[in-house]
Amino acid sequence: MPAHQHLDINSVSFILAIPFFLLIILYGIAVIKSNQSYRQWPWYYTACWISGNVLCLLAVAGPLAEASHQFFSVHMVAHLLLGMIGPLFMVLAKPVTLLLRSLPIKTARKVTTTLKKRPFHLLLNPLFTTVLNIGGLWLLYRTELFTLMHHSMLLYIVIHAHIFLAGYFFTASIIYIDKLHQGYSFQFRAIILILALAGHQILAKSFYGYPPSSVEKMEAEKGSMIMYYGGDVVDLVIIIIFCYQWFKVTKPKRYQPHSV
Repeated sequence: MPAHQHLDINSVSFILAIPFFLLIILYGIAVIKSNQSYRQWPWYYTACWISGNVLCLLAVAGPLAEASHQFFSVHMVAHLLLGMIGPLFMVLAKPVTLLLRSLPIKTARKVTTTLKKRPFHLLLNPLFTTVLNIGGLWLLYRTELFTLMHHSMLLYIVIHAHIFLAGYFFTASIIYIDKLHQGYSFQFRAIILILALAGHQILAKSFYGYPPSSVEKMEAEKGSMIMYYGGDVVDLVIIIIFCYQWFKVTKPKRYQPHSV
């Protein structure tokens, strides 16, 4: 992909990396404040948050990010880290719950009220987040947008920000870790999840016959396999979490005879 050398890779990587460094710092500050008022915040949530941000950092800065400008297969590895694996770890870290614990009670109540408003409900609507996530990927790889983003710093940054945010909110809308409202039924979310997985896998398979613009056939085939099988692994984890949550809600309670 020699035509993709028009970007100042170092500058783009620096800009994209800053938010993830800030998110790690802010999460750490929130943990300290939370621990001052409540019981200790579980270490494994912090570990999930740091892991998710580090994986996203690897996707946007460093050797992997530089190689992704040259090889579509490496780009697809970065896509999995930034749009699927990293966001999954970050969702599991319960950032909204931690935020509310770290704020004064009055402020936390105001934030909760704001998060219950319609625009935020939309961000947890699985149908809407699927359109943003899967629809965005189809638009990126099945149009000239994939080529254009390698010639425009602004477009490159916007698209990578979209990949991360769409992946995060899609994951959050399927598995409710931060419980902000009653949300959508398991049946509805299951249907949307199936459709999202199908859309992702069909797109991955299509690279074999129809490579994205400016991508050589061999690289497209490698990228296709990474997206298909790598996506399967992440999707399996989401399905396991989702099914476990569904089981916990619907399992019959043990019968306990009344004492005489």
